Amino acid sequence: MTKGDTEYQFLLESSKETKEKIKRPNKSLLLAVCAACIGGTFQYGYNISIINAPTKSVQNFINQTWLERYDEDISEQYLTLLWSNIVSIFTIGGFIGATIGGTLAIRFGRKGTLMMNNAFALLAALLMGLSYPTGLFELLIVGRFFTGVNAGIGICVQPLYLGEIAPRALRGAMAMGTSIFITGGILTGQVIGLKELLGKEEHWPILLCTTCIPAFLQLLILPWFPESPRYLLIDRGDDVGCRKGMLQSHDMERERVSAIGIKPKKPWQLFMDRSLRWQVLTIILLNAAQQLNGINAIYFYTDYVFEEAGIPDVNIPYVTVGTGACECLTALTCGMLIETLGRKVLIIGGYTLMAFWCICFTLTLTFQGAGVWMPYLSMGCVFAFILSFGLGPGGVTNILTTELFTQTSRPAAYMIGGSVNWLSFFVIGMVFPFIVTKLQQYCFLVFLVISVLVAVYIFLVVPETKNKTFLEIHTEFQSGDKRKASKAVYLLPQSQMNSGEAFLCVLCAV
Repeated sequence: MTKGDTEYQFLLESSKETKEKIKRPNKSLLLAVCAACIGGTFQYGYNISIINAPTKSVQNFINQTWLERYDEDISEQYLTLLWSNIVSIFTIGGFIGATIGGTLAIRFGRKGTLMMNNAFALLAALLMGLSYPTGLFELLIVGRFFTGVNAGIGICVQPLYLGEIAPRALRGAMAMGTSIFITGGILTGQVIGLKELLGKEEHWPILLCTTCIPAFLQLLILPWFPESPRYLLIDRGDDVGCRKGMLQSHDMERERVSAIGIKPKKPWQLFMDRSLRWQVLTIILLNAAQQLNGINAIYFYTDYVFEEAGIPDVNIPYVTVGTGACECLTALTCGMLIETLGRKVLIIGGYTLMAFWCICFTLTLTFQGAGVWMPYLSMGCVFAFILSFGLGPGGVTNILTTELFTQTSRPAAYMIGGSVNWLSFFVIGMVFPFIVTKLQQYCFLVFLVISVLVAVYIFLVVPETKNKTFLEIHTEFQSGDKRKASKAVYLLPQSQMNSGEAFLCVLCAV
């Protein structure tokens, strides 16, 4: 079968939505998800977790290199600073990748941008692999920066691609590929980083180079799948390309007609468009909350959390693998439930459960000495927290970014959401150690407050998007209830506002 035949088969099968309600993805759609995700959000999850295993090995390399250069040992403070730069530069690269991802997706297409993005991963693998033989630890910083750029572009463009190729009835399930592959990447990095595999000190250069493997796989597989039909029809006006193997859906045609004469919007234009203010506010809050709800604090500081829970040091790497497996399993479960229960139920339920487990974990840490079983109860709370995150916020956030915007606004929305996500990622990495120092076992109460506020906001503002077209969702945001809420925010005296309107007023003021 030729590449053209594969594209034809994919588009023909995906067009069956116009004839019958699709119950589950067919083989071509599943392969398209795998092809897009393996070099996209898989890299994001993989590079978050892969850096934890070689911490001491890389620090020893930096110290040895410093000694050879300057005939003295590096100071503890400067070594910590260099290591912090190696870890945190990933988030800076991710922020830059997110800010340019939407622009690249408009200019080169969704598929084309994903293909080009692999160059950053290959360059990063080369630089980090050369750091040890050349004795240049600075290459690790540059390499981690490029892995961040790769992850930032991937987490911006890949959900965009999946959301646009998916049939409406399967949009949520297919978009769950984003979170499934993020968690799969985290789990894979944790497993490969074990001492039984590449976690030994002499193997750390090979371990950091493995980021090139997903890039090579995507370069081999993704060319066999087509560009986003929505991009070809609505952005490029390429009727022939869109119709090549696909029956054009009525929903897509309506969206194309509504976008005639409208160019893709820039991020700042979304902020100035009053018809999109609730959508923009929603993606900002959801993307910030996705990082500030405590999940990445657990992954960044897993050793600390489990040490406080009383888990023996020798067992911590295996418990950490268990957390990755737990989140991956929950992402798969969410993918099976999302088209049945809907987005709103899952994300509100997820944040509510996370708030509950924050309370439980704080109590178990407070009464740590009450019995020998208490540390394991604390560990159970951590696993339950991760399960709750994967059930809702971990999977649904990226889907909503796709569904709340139409074609001309969607790339800019991903740039805004991605930038907020990466900035929040950086902030939690910098601030969490100070929160731990000041609040100790009460640190998770901060995440409790965030989870509760976000759950209330979603309940009041965000509509259910399951099985609706992008235009229908956009129209629902302009419906009478939302207009009344908007007027209440600006026109009602404070004494006449009910609690929901007052809450919306506070959000708008912020």
